[in-house]
Amino acid sequence: MEAKVLLVFLFSAQLASGVLSARFTFKNNCRRTIWPGTLTGGGLPQLSTTGFELKNGKTRVVDAPPTWSGRFWARTRCSNDPRGKLQCRTADCASGQVECNGAGAIPPATLVEFTLAGSGNQDFYDVSLVDGFNIPVLVAPQGGSACKSTSCPKNINRLCPPEMSVKGRKGAIACKSACEAFNHDPKYCCSGAYGTPDTCPPTNYSLIFKNACPEAYSYAYDDKTSTFTCPTGANYLITFCP
Repeated sequence: MEAKVLLVFLFSAQLASGVLSARFTFKNNCRRTIWPGTLTGGGLPQLSTTGFELKNGKTRVVDAPPTWSGRFWARTRCSNDPRGKLQCRTADCASGQVECNGAGAIPPATLVEFTLAGSGNQDFYDVSLVDGFNIPVLVAPQGGSACKSTSCPKNINRLCPPEMSVKGRKGAIACKSACEAFNHDPKYCCSGAYGTPDTCPPTNYSLIFKNACPEAYSYAYDDKTSTFTCPTGANYLITFCP
């Protein structure tokens, strides 16, 4: 009985403060099955699922608690190896399972990043290509006031230079960031002597991502055109292959 009273109290407090959990709806518009992954940041508990299979045309709903922050992505071309472990050609989390169990995506991977109930009681969200690209994605707020969608709708794999390309049997299946492709060279990773916005401008390689997907992060200091906000309380539709 005491536990039920506590839950009612907590929910009432959330209502009073205007802070409610967010509902994420994942939709697969791709021709193939994908395996979305979820990762909670800041050492907080993981969501109810850290990975799941999503067939073509299907949706899956995942709820996140107030003040949650983390990222989503989609693994592609997954299959079980002879030992029964799941392996994915792109964005694998190396758990060997459908669930990622707190592990993140191995680059290259298109990332969707969220911070709920951040500064000014706003949700912050972005599509990031800083770790490369593997699949197009669209993030569309639902129920918020004057909230904008953001996306990377183009298949950058078709534009990827050979030196950054991850090859499949019929062409590129992912595109590495310049940082990864060139052995973590500081000038492409915005690290070391290049660790400030002034010393790490866009490069010809990051501009490939930016020109294809102007709303997405293309490198570490791409904040001005790539971070979006929505008043806390909205839900979000995340569509892969929009």
